[in-house]
Amino acid sequence: MAEAAEAKEFESVRMRGSTFREVDLSGSKFQKVYLMDTDFRGVMFGRVQMRGVELMDVDITGEIENLTINGVDVGPLIAAELERRDPELAKMRPSDPAGFREAWDVLERLWAGTVERARGLDAALLHESVEGEWSFVETLRHLAFATDAWIRRGILGDPAPWHPLDLPWDEMDDTPGVPRDRDVRPSLDTVLELRRDRVSGVREYLAGLTDESLAAHTTPVEGPGWPESKSYPVRECLLIILNEEWWHRQFAERDLDVLEKRQSGGAAV
Repeated sequence: MAEAAEAKEFESVRMRGSTFREVDLSGSKFQKVYLMDTDFRGVMFGRVQMRGVELMDVDITGEIENLTINGVDVGPLIAAELERRDPELAKMRPSDPAGFREAWDVLERLWAGTVERARGLDAALLHESVEGEWSFVETLRHLAFATDAWIRRGILGDPAPWHPLDLPWDEMDDTPGVPRDRDVRPSLDTVLELRRDRVSGVREYLAGLTDESLAAHTTPVEGPGWPESKSYPVRECLLIILNEEWWHRQFAERDLDVLEKRQSGGAAV
């Protein structure tokens, strides 16, 4: 994050087409501000109040909790609808070791189908972005990073578990020793070899998970990296991995719809 600048007041100013990157607007006030045709990525909204808002044609993807619209907490409604569409989503919030093992079995099965679908595409398409999102190959690289961060570093205590193909999220600050090569173009098979190793490592860890180890906290890991060097509940680390695996597969399936149309010569979205 850049050095903090003095707070300023902008009034009757046109800032159309502006880009704000790594900007802290906490505590700011917006009145009669027009945000038409804007794009928010990696943005944190917390303790936000909106009054007299006109919200139309809005597409939101992210973690939604305690969101009240016109007096209605819509978070539970959204969660219930998502689970109605795909009942296996409910398995991604297990409470005991057996539940975590079942959730991982579900994810491995679902990802096997997604990978098989991706193999039907030209290799070049697996490196293509859809609407600025990660390519299919980049998605698999990010999941390797997530496993290295929360399992190998966070739980198992390896201070530097990174593979050169690991890919952190875009907004993460550059961190010494943590790779983030966006230009490399490994083949699908190369990335799948890394993924198989990481998936089998999680499976092996979950096989030995007990009620005691699930209720424990991690030992802080010294040295730069992610997550930060502090103690975390083991259950929280595991839930993060389930969440990453579930939603990134959803995003991958969504983008594969577009890539298949591109391959067949249909209209690209």
